[in-house]
Amino acid sequence: MVEVFAVASGKGGTGKTTSTLALGMALATEYDVTVIDTDTGMANMLFHTGLSDSETTLHEVLAGQAAVEDAIYERFGMDVIPCGTSLAGFREADPRRLREVVATVAEGTDVILLDSAATLGTRSAVLPIVLADRVVIVLQPTVPSISDGLKVQEYAKTYGTDVAGILFNRVTEDENIDTVARKAQRYFDGETLSKVPESETVRAARRASKPLLAHAAESEAAGAYREAAGKLTVRDADSTAVADRFRNAVIPDES
Repeated sequence: MVEVFAVASGKGGTGKTTSTLALGMALATEYDVTVIDTDTGMANMLFHTGLSDSETTLHEVLAGQAAVEDAIYERFGMDVIPCGTSLAGFREADPRRLREVVATVAEGTDVILLDSAATLGTRSAVLPIVLADRVVIVLQPTVPSISDGLKVQEYAKTYGTDVAGILFNRVTEDENIDTVARKAQRYFDGETLSKVPESETVRAARRASKPLLAHAAESEAAGAYREAAGKLTVRDADSTAVADRFRNAVIPDES
């Protein structure tokens, strides 16, 4: 089996990378999981996973300078493909090569999580959503965040990508999250996967260069992510057929 989830939000600051890694670690208790940082312009995953000194990243692969296998690192029970942070690497990376990256990885894993860029204004930002089978939309319980999340859903549906669910993140105690989630559910296709509280523990995990579930597995936030992962039923699919689909995916025009 292999299924690809894009983790997206439509705006920055919602905690997509934290969410991607948390979902990945939770799913890795049952599946072989690969997480890929596809945010070629504002990569963060290498800082969350202790890979900031990595010589080979997705940048080098997308520039045709390295094989996919050279950019895969085993971390925290998952395979991780980080992206570099240099401006030169960003300029040399060809986002169209992401199709081959995902196709190659699909032949040897069960679940792929694509940590997507914050906005939908470039090809590199939207291609992960196009490639995914389903998208997890990360939201904060605010009108601007929900509005941006609906734009992600609209774009995903345009390219035949389903919505796996919405994940409310960085929820504070003064926000009436149950009411907000109930109202938002009227407009989103997928269910509400979980409501992750704002937490200093999340920030401490990043400072420790560890995913949340590795840094504080028993925290309330970690439990909320495990709840979300438990609602993501991974569907069976032939890995060879899936890989071929990725290699032949439609590349959207630059916005």
